Amino acid sequence: MKSKWWLIALFICLLVACLAPLASSSPDGLERVAEDAGFIGLGQDAPYQVIADYVFPGIENEALATILAGVVGTLVLFGAAYGLAWLLKTRRRRAA
Repeated sequence: MKSKWWLIALFICLLVACLAPLASSSPDGLERVAEDAGFIGLGQDAPYQVIADYVFPGIENEALATILAGVVGTLVLFGAAYGLAWLLKTRRRRAA
């Protein structure tokens, strides 16, 4: 039987995305240091934002918007990684 470890990893990532609204609303370590040291205002905005502030646009419930943003991001990244792995595996088979 082939190992499907990536399914377990995907399940764990989706579970974490669903639990994200329960995380602390306090700033993370780097943001806290920037606030304490007084240089938080020197930071520049990102050149683009796909899902700004980890909240899916158009959904009024902030917890649900955060969960949806996490799930969409997780699925997009896993899809890209899976596609790349499939492409590399296919090329390796053809070369052999």
